Amino acid sequence: MRTSVVWEVLRGALDRRVEATGRDSLDILDTGGGSGSFAVPVAQLGHRVTVVDPSPNALFALERRAAEAAVADRVRGVQGDVHGLFDVVERGGFDVVLCHGVLEYVDDPAEGVANALAALRPGGSLSLLAAGLGGAVLARALAGHFNEARQALADPAGRWGDGDPVPRRFTAEQLTGLLTDAGAEVGAVHNVRVFADLVPGALVDTEPGALDALLGLEAAVAELPAFRSVASRLHLLGEKRA
Repeated sequence: MRTSVVWEVLRGALDRRVEATGRDSLDILDTGGGSGSFAVPVAQLGHRVTVVDPSPNALFALERRAAEAAVADRVRGVQGDVHGLFDVVERGGFDVVLCHGVLEYVDDPAEGVANALAALRPGGSLSLLAAGLGGAVLARALAGHFNEARQALADPAGRWGDGDPVPRRFTAEQLTGLLTDAGAEVGAVHNVRVFADLVPGALVDTEPGALDALLGLEAAVAELPAFRSVASRLHLLGEKRA
């Protein structure tokens, strides 16, 4: 449910790339792909997926998940990170690159985006998902932590305090700038988890029809610019110029 908007956008990007290349099976790179929450479903569509992640435990879980889904022959896990990306994968060898939940944790987000884009073939798509600043400010305020909300708003990294588990957050403008500076054409910007992180889980679990209604609401606001400033996550789709 938390990534349904991203998945629908990604499915569309994969379909367009299949049509553009004339190939049914694409080469996909998932940087920081962890245990394969996106990689395995993408492989189930018939594509070849390489996951680069620094965690051996995550890669072990990926191997197990791929085997259980009967796509082990289409999923490859490699230990590494986006800064040393071309130590472990080919430059310019992929049709689509996923960079989900990575920029928050790397030392140099600009370098991370540049490397992800450099891994693409001309015309390839970069799916970028990162933590949104506004969503964190809103969540802290609604929880009654007003000083933390204000600190996140003023902090250059968007952190609300020393106990904040997220090292860095972004606005839509910052993420767009990272993509354009790296040389990508920026397509749609999508708001992700605008309401999902604020609604009590008990309500969604017990109220008949609540989950479907919440999913519908998230989809309805996903492309509305007015909600970018309060989304917990921001998703951008970039394209490498031919």
